[in-house]
Amino acid sequence: MTDQPLTLMAVHAHPDDEATSTGGILARYAAEGVRTVLVTCTDGGCGDGPGGVKPGDPGHDPAAVALMRKQELKESCDVLKISDLETLDYADSGMMGWPSNDAPGSFWQTPVQEGAARLADLMRQYRPDVVVTYDENGFYGHPDHIQTHRITMAALEMTELTPKVYWTTMPHSAMQRFGEAMREFDPDMPEPDPAEVAAMAEMGLPDDEVSTWVDTTAYSGQKYDSLAAHASQGENIFFLKMGKERFGELMGVETFSRVRDTTGAALPEGDLFAGLR
Repeated sequence: MTDQPLTLMAVHAHPDDEATSTGGILARYAAEGVRTVLVTCTDGGCGDGPGGVKPGDPGHDPAAVALMRKQELKESCDVLKISDLETLDYADSGMMGWPSNDAPGSFWQTPVQEGAARLADLMRQYRPDVVVTYDENGFYGHPDHIQTHRITMAALEMTELTPKVYWTTMPHSAMQRFGEAMREFDPDMPEPDPAEVAAMAEMGLPDDEVSTWVDTTAYSGQKYDSLAAHASQGENIFFLKMGKERFGELMGVETFSRVRDTTGAALPEGDLFAGLR
């Protein structure tokens, strides 16, 4: 045993991603005395600007948006009691197929080994016991999420570290509940077309293939507040429409796929640090 505290490193693509899929674990483990490290890879410059102005519309200034979102990210970290924030500040690539995908300096255009080398340096510095990021498809196909996955897995190969590694996921039962909740809060929402339904069905995993179910119910209020800290993107954050009580009912468990482990902890597990304490 060493005196170094257990350390969780979450590697995310944009400001606000830390809250959506990992806000609960970041708050829970911080409360348990775990060192929580957040790495955010892009500047979020393709988000909404003041007044909801959209990327590509007149008046949208990516640099100003990035500055605003960095401040919101810091506020979110304060809410979640995150120990350490590291930002790689690559240019946001936008959604798949946007012209910004091809912009020089965008995260999507950055060589994987370049981003991985920077992240590997942070891994050597913080020596995480657990690393959390996205799956190969970035969960839903966003180029920056895919690139985040790629540099995280490449960075791990560059170090001598052997942390437990998890990819965020959603059980299909939860995906179904979210679909019902969206219709509950927006009864006029049109029925999705068959292609969208098929794409949704590909997201997440069957319930019995989810390895790790972490109860974060006691921290759902913090998670909601961390999402709310990203006020400039509120139009895009569906969960804020629910209010805290309903949000807590739907978002009280965070789920993961364990992809690397040297502890032999039995599955399914309810703790990312199972086998480490």
